[in-house]
Formats: sequence, C-alpha cells, structure tokens
Amino acid sequence: MRQSFLSAALLAAVAVNSTATPDQHALNNTPLPDRETQRPNVVFILTDDQDVHLDSLEYMPLLRKHLIEKGTQFTKHYCTTAVCCPSRVTLWTGKAAHNTNVTDVSPPYGGYPKFVSQGLNKNYLPVWLQQAGYNTYYTGKLFNAHTILNYFAPFPGGFTGTEFLLDPHTYDYMNSVFQRNKLPPVSHKGEYSTDVLTKKAYGLLAEAVKADKPFFLTLAPIGPHSNINVKDLLTPPFGGIVFDAPIPAKRHENLFPDVKVPRTANFNPDSPSGANWVRELKQLNETNIEYIDHFYRSRLRALQAVDELVEGVIAKLEDYGILDNTYIVYSSDNGFHIGQHRLQPGKSCGYEEDINVPLIIRGPGISANLTTDVVSTHTDLAPTFFELLGIPLRDDFDGTPIPLTKEAIAQAKNSGTRREHVGVEYWGIAGGEGIYDSGLVGPRNNTYKSIRLYGEGYNLYYSTWCSNEHELYNLDDDPGQLNNLLFEEDGPKPSTKPLTLLGYPVSKIVARLDTLLFLLKSCKGQVCVKPWEKLHPEGDVHTLKDALSSNFDNFYEIEQTRVSFTTCQPGYIISAEGPQFDQDGLIFRDGLSWDQWT
Repeated sequence: MRQSFLSAALLAAVAVNSTATPDQHALNNTPLPDRETQRPNVVFILTDDQDVHLDSLEYMPLLRKHLIEKGTQFTKHYCTTAVCCPSRVTLWTGKAAHNTNVTDVSPPYGGYPKFVSQGLNKNYLPVWLQQAGYNTYYTGKLFNAHTILNYFAPFPGGFTGTEFLLDPHTYDYMNSVFQRNKLPPVSHKGEYSTDVLTKKAYGLLAEAVKADKPFFLTLAPIGPHSNINVKDLLTPPFGGIVFDAPIPAKRHENLFPDVKVPRTANFNPDSPSGANWVRELKQLNETNIEYIDHFYRSRLRALQAVDELVEGVIAKLEDYGILDNTYIVYSSDNGFHIGQHRLQPGKSCGYEEDINVPLIIRGPGISANLTTDVVSTHTDLAPTFFELLGIPLRDDFDGTPIPLTKEAIAQAKNSGTRREHVGVEYWGIAGGEGIYDSGLVGPRNNTYKSIRLYGEGYNLYYSTWCSNEHELYNLDDDPGQLNNLLFEEDGPKPSTKPLTLLGYPVSKIVARLDTLLFLLKSCKGQVCVKPWEKLHPEGDVHTLKDALSSNFDNFYEIEQTRVSFTTCQPGYIISAEGPQFDQDGLIFRDGLSWDQWT
C-alpha cells in the first residue's frame, strides 16, 4: 500500500515540469504605487547548520557587503537546542523546547508529526502574522520529517504561498523535491538545490510584491548542511541514510583548495576534554583529518550559492523599490563542530561551536556596520519580529525582543538588566556526520541541560548531563572549553581543580549557576527571561554579579535543590528530569511536590 502510494506520488512529481520555476510568474520590477508602504516587510534567510566559530561568515563576501556592512551583527546570539527541528520550532514559536515538547528531528519525540500533534501548526509565527494582516511566504526546509508522504496531513498552517523542500530528499543537493502550495511534489533531479530555491524565492517575492499587503518571506536553503542520500524510500524515517560532505554548485567546486579547519586549541586536542561520551573519544588520525578538512571546504563551497542568494534578493528588493522598507534577517538553526574536542562533523553539543549562531539584521532604523555582544537567543526571534512589525507581544513567549538600535543596545547593556543567560537543552542521541563516525565508548545518550552566561566580568558555561556529570568552563581563559573545572580526576592523586573562579570559591559560583539552571530547565514565559527576579522578587538581583553577594550564600548553597536526572531518556520524559520548578516557585517531581516525593 505504502509502496504503491509512494510510487504514484513520485510519478506525479516527475510528470510535473520539473524545470519550470516561479520566474514564469514574475512581475516587471516596477514599484506598485498603490502598495501599502507604511508597514515594513521581512525577508528571513535561515541557513542550516551554519557555524560562527569556524569562520564561515568570512567566506561570504556578498553577505558582508549587503548585510554585515549595512546592518547590525549580533555576535552572542544562541540557539537553545543544537539540532534542526527543535531549534526551528523554538524559533517559530518563541518557546523553549521543553515547552513545545518537540525535542528531536523525527517521531516519536520530534519532527513535523510531533509539531502537529502538539497543536503548534495552528499556533506559531506564520499563523500569528496572518492574523496581524501579513501575507506569509516560505521556500526551503521547514521541519525534519516533513515528507512526500505527510505534507498534506495536514498542510503547514499560516502560509499565503509556499515551495517546501520535502524529505526524504531535503538534503540531497542534486536530487531535491519541492512542493508548491497544495500541488503534488516536483522532482528536481540533476539541478542544484540552492539554485532551484533561489528561483523559487524570486517567484514568491514577485507574488508578494503583487499583493497589496505587507509580507514576511522566509528563505531556508539547506547549505551548508551535510549531503544526505536516502536509500530506503519506503519506511519512515527512511532507512539507509548516508551522510557525506555537502555538495557545492559546479561553479564553486574548486574554490578554497588549500583551506583547512581552523587549528584552534580545541581542534583534535592531545588530551581528552568535556564529559560523558565526549571524553571517551579517540584522537583523530591523519586520514580522518584530511577528510574533515575536505568536509570543511565543502561547507564553505556550498555557502557560495547562499551568498549569491543574499545578493540576488537584495537586488530584487531594490528593483521593486521596497528595500528601504524591508528588514532582512539572516540566521541559522544551529551551529556546527568539525574536529573540536575530537568530534566528527556534527552538532548537538552544548559547546560554543554548536550553540553560537549567526544573526545579522538590516532594515529601517537598524544601525549600519555595527557589531554587538548583547546576548540573545532563538526564543527572542518571534518576539523581535512582533516588535519590528508593531504586533503586541504574546504573554506565553519564553523570549523577549532583541534591542536593535544603537541606543537600545547601549541602554540594555548599561542598565544591567538585559538578560545575560542562555538556557540550552538537549535530549537523546548525538549523531555524527561524515564517513568516520566512530571512536565512541559506552552509551551515546547526549541528554543534558546547560547554561551559557555572558556578563560584565564573566564568560561561563555550566552543564549537567543525564549521567549527572558536570561541566564548568571559564571561556575568558579557556575559549575552547578544554579545561572542565568540575572534572573529577580518576584515582587517588590530588585534585588539580582550581579552588577559585572570578575571585570566589568555585563552589559559590556553581551554587548560583545550578540554581539558575534549575529554573531555566522548566521555565515558562517571563521566568525564562528574568529568572533572577523570580528568585529575588525584592528586585535586588538581576545578574550573577548581584547574586554573588555573601548575603545570599545560605540561600544558594544550602536551601536550593540541585539539578539532577534519574535516567537518560531519548526525549522529554518528566519522570527522568529530576526535580522541577513550577511557576509558583514549588518544586515537583513525578507530579508530586518535592516534600511529598521525599
């Protein structure tokens, strides 16, 4: 039954003219005099797995010319779950993954079916934008497990016009399948995926300009994600998956012949680092290193077509006469590592390479050629779009609008009340990519909760794994996160752990960070934005610096419950999560208050 349906779907796709592009619908490039010009438009470009720390932005000159030099770059922007689908759902809902319950890339804990079953298809950004009077358009990857079999069950809600990439061919650079509005899927075998998407982007932009409404257009190419070949098309989640290096367009395939992965201190280090399964990784051999250098070059080459897409869209906006009334936002779902901590190519870790992602914004009122380290996360993007477009904020956002003007950024940093924290969470398996995903010892469950804290006088990362191992890094002294200040040495030799950090006992710092993480791992709404204020309703604590007052030693070091797990699970299963903090300040576990449970 499934085989015959799939065959029919693919035959229908092939029957459609796969070389046709939305350019056939294009308008002339004359601005429309009757167009509603008071409300701004948005073009949101969302790449897949693009790094900040491996210098990918340095190899995109057109992005630099049109966005970085004409807009504001946010260097401390973070995803809160370092894998595609959970991160994208967070981005579109303004909610952390523990509140969407979409925590994986495929069922039962994630993917498009989980997004639908959680009721989010009727309650996310494109739906809200349409309710606010915006037309919404999308081309590219929406979510994982959005396939040629389920794209109509139901159709993604909230869109005026779409050209979706569909699994199992989403990541097949030379064999993509797109699906326009509610028409059958169309195969583009032999065409380069990003180039196909670019043509579709121009067509959707033409449709948006023709309509007498402000618009929000999302362009989501797969670059620089790994190329994925799916051998088994019959059994979701489509077995026989082969990961390999991204494939560039033919015109870019010989660029950067001598470029290698940056040889930072944490690249294939001589000594193991991290905790849990990461600490068990073997050092990469020369053959493996040659391959990941090739993989790195392939990522840079795959980004060149994305770079051209940026310039092409800017040119179209200018030709239509609407560039000055359009915000262009550029980001990625998560970051990427290649060789750091001895890791094969991939994401899903809490380390800086995986969670720190690009964010660049250009548009009306946005300062040109400005770089800022104000902290922001993907939970902030939906609230930020609301504020840009004059839509009242929702009470259930776990994020808050990002300060966008030079004045607002300065005020946020000088007031001392701007959020300095990022709550990071992950559940389940950490899958490597490429052909050398080996060297692991023991179980590979990668479930953890962590906090990234960046404020005046401190630059910290703290995590608790489901194994109840802990990590703490001072990134000012250790930007590669190699020296885990909480690692317990094996055997009877004296501990080499430092006794102080930031001029305080390490235990004093950890007590504050653990309490903050305890709130963030189950927070909702404003508690996610202002956790210190929840802990100190008197209003005298807004930052870690405030919380380090000796007046609070007993509160943090004696009274508070610690973050812990009971078991390692593949998804968000409350019974495994240990004590939980609810919005009333009570501690729960397995549905019981902490006092009842103990």
